[in-house]
Amino acid sequence: MDYLALSKASLFREISTENIKYVLQCLSFRLKSFKRGENIFSIGDQIKDIGLVVSGLVLIENNDLWGNRSILAVIQKDHIFGESYAFTNEKLKVNIVAAEDTELIFLNAQSVITMCAKACHFHTQLIQNLLFISSTNNIQLSERILNTSSKTIRGRLITYLSQQAHKNSSNEFKIPLNRQELSDYLNVDRSALSKELGKMRDEKILTFYKNEFQLFNIDPIE
Repeated sequence: MDYLALSKASLFREISTENIKYVLQCLSFRLKSFKRGENIFSIGDQIKDIGLVVSGLVLIENNDLWGNRSILAVIQKDHIFGESYAFTNEKLKVNIVAAEDTELIFLNAQSVITMCAKACHFHTQLIQNLLFISSTNNIQLSERILNTSSKTIRGRLITYLSQQAHKNSSNEFKIPLNRQELSDYLNVDRSALSKELGKMRDEKILTFYKNEFQLFNIDPIE
């Protein structure tokens, strides 16, 4: 286990590498690997663990009875998922899937928020970090609502790519989604999405190669 690498995760913010090792042992963590496309959790599951992405990429998906997929959230390395369901004991209404070969740490939710007998100061920091992350995740869900609010594909693309540019502080950036995943996230048809991207490139609004984008004729990103 690379505890130094784990120190970059928001969940362990301001907790020393030595204390990360201690707190993981205290919480009886589980380390598990998943192959690309493998379900981590499925609709109807009742989970008790918070997942932390050590490597790879995780997607939160909604799949209807007709087989249509919509990506609700993208969970990247060093980020957590599943905390809302783990704390409420609600059955999952989504699928949680490994978008690529992925390694995860699972932590029991109740153990995370329950102070151990030694009342370690870093456990308090862990709880504070969890509250901050949960708030951030709620903001990300709000971002998706904003990204899919436009009635046009171009409007959704502009909103999403503008957000990515600001997050990267540059008009040149790489998004974490491939073309199919992007269409599922924006809830649009893939071929229509590709056609619109082609039009925007021809109009010199942007250029792209796979999941790398450059935006033109925009205000400077600060």
